[in-house]
Amino acid sequence: MPNMSPTKVPMPQQEPDIRNKNFEEVATGYTEEMAIEEATRCINCKHKPCMTGCPVNVPIPGFIEQVAAGNFEAAYEIITSENALPAICGRVCPQENQCEGKCVRGIKGESVSIGRLERFVADYHMKHGKKQTLDVKPNGKRVAVVGSGPAGITCAGELAKKGFEVTIFEALHKAGGVLSYGIPEFRLPKALVAKELENITDLGVKIETNVVIGRSLTVDDLFDKGYDAVFLGTGAGLPNFLRIPGENLLGVYSANEFLTRVNLMKGYKKGEVPTPVKVGKRVAVVGAGNVAMDAARTAKRLGAEEVYIVYRRGAEEVPARAEEVEHAKEEGIIFKLLNNPVKIHGEDGWVKGIEVVEQKLGEPDASGRRRPEPIEGSNYIIDVETVVIAIGQSPNPLIRQTTDGLETQKWGGIIIDEETGESTRKNVYAGGDAVTGAATVILAMGAGKKAAKAIAASFEE
Repeated sequence: MPNMSPTKVPMPQQEPDIRNKNFEEVATGYTEEMAIEEATRCINCKHKPCMTGCPVNVPIPGFIEQVAAGNFEAAYEIITSENALPAICGRVCPQENQCEGKCVRGIKGESVSIGRLERFVADYHMKHGKKQTLDVKPNGKRVAVVGSGPAGITCAGELAKKGFEVTIFEALHKAGGVLSYGIPEFRLPKALVAKELENITDLGVKIETNVVIGRSLTVDDLFDKGYDAVFLGTGAGLPNFLRIPGENLLGVYSANEFLTRVNLMKGYKKGEVPTPVKVGKRVAVVGAGNVAMDAARTAKRLGAEEVYIVYRRGAEEVPARAEEVEHAKEEGIIFKLLNNPVKIHGEDGWVKGIEVVEQKLGEPDASGRRRPEPIEGSNYIIDVETVVIAIGQSPNPLIRQTTDGLETQKWGGIIIDEETGESTRKNVYAGGDAVTGAATVILAMGAGKKAAKAIAASFEE
């Protein structure tokens, strides 16, 4: 008989007043007993609606059934038949909008905690499992993957399993893309990312770092070197700005720069590595997406006494995951909603405050969210020494500027065939944030899988 408890088994986590002073993981993970108890809440329904919400088609009921039976390694094999990064996805995927959002148990209670179970299984395997070796016969074809983020890693892994010789070219000195530079240590430990990457290199995938495609090499150079196809998984690393007075003051960061400095320069190792960012006692983070929450919570951990989320819309329009918002509030982040920045004030070249104007919500705009409108005469200044701009990112223009025949959207996204992921240039494929703009890890992985399948099929014809 299934466990008909209407609520999920709670996830153990650090207390807010403790965790907001360290960079250790907030959630500490299920025990074996907790995982089995939660897995028994799955009723293994006939139509498996949870799978329709998974961009990489993990056989969810199958792996949960194995967890319920205590067969954790069997569960891992089922997950990794479709998902190469289960420990990462179990931590950062927005399951509430995907697999768990489709769960039948969510109709009259809380859905089965699919993400927590996936994380448990992956972590269990890392501690207890043995490496598996695949006997893959090389097919003589070579593919270059540009970018080592979730789209590139997934594409590379899928192709390697099919016998392709794959090389990933990464612009930074460390592989992982947004997984390494963009997501804070307290949400996604770097050692865990390295371990998941190791699973890809164990398949024979080579990774070359410090190679900027468009500068060090071009796409044409890759074909000249004998690669038969190219996959572009370059992400969306070009930050957007407010374009208001004062954005050039010292103490103003894009969220991309702020998080990259802390992650890749190991600013999270407090006391061991000098903090590579100057964080004042008071910090304003502009925006309210997941990246804004990450930046605000990071600033708090770096010693800021007051951290504000400044967002021009209301609580219902906040785009960040509910869990991330809840964690931020628990950790003392102050939300200044319906406030729109109009100027950053400075003194001697450094930030001294951010001027905002209060807003009211009008009619919905093209996004379906109510449009914020300024309230005349409501301007005031929030005293801060640091401002982080977290209002979105766009694809870097370098690839499109150096690659003939590659058509893009006006905002920079690469145009692809939706069925195959192939771009307007033959044998050049693309996926992830380079196509869609900033989105989720799992959607990028789904794009990488789709392109890998299409690339493999193109050489079977």
